Amino acid sequence: MSEQPAAAPAAQPGNIVDPYRQYNFKLVIQGVVQGHFTRVDPFEINIPRILHREGTDRATVTTLMGPVEYPPVTLRYGLTESREMWRWLFKAVSGEVDRRNVSIVLLNEAGTAEVRRWNLVRAWPCNWRSPSLKALGSGLAIEHMTLAYDRLELDDAGAVG
Repeated sequence: MSEQPAAAPAAQPGNIVDPYRQYNFKLVIQGVVQGHFTRVDPFEINIPRILHREGTDRATVTTLMGPVEYPPVTLRYGLTESREMWRWLFKAVSGEVDRRNVSIVLLNEAGTAEVRRWNLVRAWPCNWRSPSLKALGSGLAIEHMTLAYDRLELDDAGAVG
């Protein structure tokens, strides 16, 4: 019988818990781990508020919930020989939207265990930007791809703690 890892101590007065680091992450697209990603811009959920007044009561404003919005997220990755992301983009360019489930996985500081997973459900590329090319530069060639998606889910099933 295998032992379960000890649960991380909860944050409370007198018990300092360090926040997770931003540099240990991986991207999983349709179940396949993708490498060479250097950055994932913040993803978000917006719930717009709708102001509503009832009758002639001008002093009272009721706020109603509008439709949930999931703004697109931009991925930045180093240009390699792989053309997988390019092929996915050009399916959309040709009119065939190939929706894929994408997971952004945050790892612990050592990079050995998953601590948080966000799932972008039914994502598809809606924007691409080439790397900057500089004859005198020495940096990485970084492409940008923006993904639209239908829903954002938090999946901590594989997380420890």
